[in-house]
Formats: sequence, C-alpha cells, structure tokens
Amino acid sequence: MLRILKNFSKRLLRGLFRRKEHIKIGFYGPPNAGKTSLANRICKDWTGEEIGVVSKIPHETREVQFKEKVEIKHKGKVLVFKLIDTPGIATKIDYEEFLKFGVKKGDAKKRAKEATQGIIESIQWLDDMDAVIVVLDAAENPYSQVNITIIGNLVARKIPVLIAANKIDLKKAEVEKVAAAFPEYEVVGISAKDGINMEEFYEAIFRLSKNV
Repeated sequence: MLRILKNFSKRLLRGLFRRKEHIKIGFYGPPNAGKTSLANRICKDWTGEEIGVVSKIPHETREVQFKEKVEIKHKGKVLVFKLIDTPGIATKIDYEEFLKFGVKKGDAKKRAKEATQGIIESIQWLDDMDAVIVVLDAAENPYSQVNITIIGNLVARKIPVLIAANKIDLKKAEVEKVAAAFPEYEVVGISAKDGINMEEFYEAIFRLSKNV
C-alpha cells in the first residue's frame, strides 16, 4: 500500500512539473493591436520563423494559430511554452467594415463570418490557457479596447495576465494611460514592429510564468 502511494505521488509530481515546464500562453486583444506582430517577433527572435500574416485589414487573423515549444532565454533562465495567437476580440463584426479596405462584398461577408467564429474559438481556448498576454494599442484609448467578456473570463478563471502596451514607436503612444487603466496587472510598453523594449518584455514573461 505504501509503495502504491509513493508511486502515485511521484506520478502526480511529474505531471505537475510537466505542466509548468511547457505552459500555454495565449495572446488576446482587439483587432489590429499587434497580437500577431508580437507573436511573429517572438517566434522570429527565438525560432527563426513567423507564425502568421499581418495586415492593416482588421481581423486578418481569423483562426487560432500556435507555435509549439517556443524556447526563450533571459539572464541564464530558460522558459519553454506553447504560443497561442488568437483572432482579435470585438463585440460586433460587420462585413461593411471590410469594404472600406477594398474587399469585395462576398469576401467581406465570408471574412465577417470567419472572424465571428474565431472569436468564439478564442474564448473557448481560455479553458486551456496557463497565462495570457493582453496586447493593446498604446496610441489608442485603453478603455475602448477592452472586451468585458474576455476580462471577466480571465478574472473568473484566475489566469495570470501581462499587458503589452504595443506601438510605443508612435508619437501618440501613452503607456502610462494603459497602466493607469489596469493597475492590477503588470504593463510593459513595447513596439513589436521595431523590436523596442523586447528585453524588458521577455523578462516580464518570466515573471508571468512564475504565477502559473
């Protein structure tokens, strides 16, 4: 009986260790905040390959996409995680939004349908997330970018959160406003496009992983 309990304890500890060794980090936020740009920056820095296509057209990412076993290093520390890039979260998606970018009506309706399905899929994926990085546009009003459904789900599930205030390369960027809007979370200002402040961001990911 004692041997059985010892073996069970060992298996349990190994299982816990494996979960923490290969954690799942999801990238969430509004359309065009730079989620895929940031995911591409991380993947290119550490794997040499990008994960997705970036476009000025909103909802370019309409399906959850991921990269297995992304290994990042910082100050002698190593972290391996599954990177999950999700479609932009919006309360409503109107196909007419795509027409403004020269997308044909039939394609616009198809994009809107796919984007709506992508949002549903993103919310479902929260059940599997160990931590979440919320990517916001530092040049826009932080309050207008936040989706209550996502925030509510993160709080309810007690998922550790890091906020990336992206696009600090823009003159209008105000990281302080983002930080003031979310005092309960760590906020790091970055430019995914230009690679600005990425070292501080990677250090913040290590701090985030400790809360998993």
